[in-house]
Amino acid sequence: MRWVFVASLAGLGACAPYPPAPPAQPPEPISSVENQCRALEHQYLVGRNRTEIPAQPANASWRVTCTTCPVTMDYNPSRLNIFYDERTGIVRDVRCG
Repeated sequence: MRWVFVASLAGLGACAPYPPAPPAQPPEPISSVENQCRALEHQYLVGRNRTEIPAQPANASWRVTCTTCPVTMDYNPSRLNIFYDERTGIVRDVRCG
């Protein structure tokens, strides 16, 4: 009889709900120095398809590339970088550099 009681408790433990997932961490705010390329104005692109990226304005320095594509490592605070997922085409990150 005792094993029936233990087995029923083990079965109840299997039905316990999983703890909720921790909330996603919000991105760190972009300072004015880090926003020389106007990255804040283009954050609306994150989560959208790369076909929705507007044409590059005249006299602007932009780089649109996939997240796994090779890029130069030079840092240019006035250059806008738009990174998209190569497989899905979804924009993942917009930042200066």
